[in-house]
Amino acid sequence: MNKLRHSVSDIVELFFPSLCVTCGERLVSQEKFLCLKCWYDLPVTNFHLHDENKVEQLFWGRVNIDGATAFYAYKKGSRYQQLIHFIKYKGQKELGVETGRKFGYRLAESERFAAADVLVPVPLHPRKEKKRGYNQCLYIARGMAEALAKPVSSDNLYRKVFTKTQTRKSRFERWQNVEGIFDIHRPEEFTGKHVLLVDDVVTTGSTLEACAYQLLKIEGVKVSIATLAFADF
Repeated sequence: MNKLRHSVSDIVELFFPSLCVTCGERLVSQEKFLCLKCWYDLPVTNFHLHDENKVEQLFWGRVNIDGATAFYAYKKGSRYQQLIHFIKYKGQKELGVETGRKFGYRLAESERFAAADVLVPVPLHPRKEKKRGYNQCLYIARGMAEALAKPVSSDNLYRKVFTKTQTRKSRFERWQNVEGIFDIHRPEEFTGKHVLLVDDVVTTGSTLEACAYQLLKIEGVKVSIATLAFADF
C-alpha cells in the first residue's frame, strides 16, 4: 500500500510539480512550501533580541505593551510578500503552521517573549472567517505555540463588529476602522496573564493596538505582540 501511495505521488509530482511559493522554482525531496534557498534568504529581523525595534516604535505613545517583534521584513513587491499571500488567501494553513513554528523557535531565544503565558491570535469577524474558511493567524499561532510549548486561546478575544478591509486606508482611518470592535468573552481567563498577540503582518499597528487596548482593561494583564511579517515600506 505504501509503495502504491508513493508511486501515485511520484506520478502526480511529475505532471504537477510542487513549486516554491516565493521564487516559483521546483521543490526537491525534503523541501516543503519554500525551497531551502528561500528559507535561508528569508529577511529575518531578529527584533525579538532588541528593545526599541521598529515594530515596538509603532506603538509608542499609543498603547502600553511589553514588547513587539516580527519574524521577517519585506517591502512591497518582494517575493516574500507572496509568503503572506499564500497563508492568508490561498488556504495554505500548513504553511502558516510551519512558518509560525520557525518563528516560535526564534522567540524561545528571548526571555521576555518566551515568558508569555498564552498566545492569542487576532480574531476575524465570523462573517469574514466563514468567507475565507479559516483564520490564518490561528494557524500561525499554533506553530508558534508548538515551538514555545504554550497554549493558544482562540475564542476568548473576539471581533464583534464587521469592518471593511484596511487596505489603502491612512493610519487615522485604520484606527477609526477598528476602534471598539473587539471584546472578550471571559476576562477572568486572562487575569494576571502575559498575553502574546499574534498577527500575520503589521503595517500601522492599528488592529493590534485595538486588541491590546481591550486586553489591558483586564486586571494584571501584560501584552506583547508578535507578527509573522513587518511591512517595511
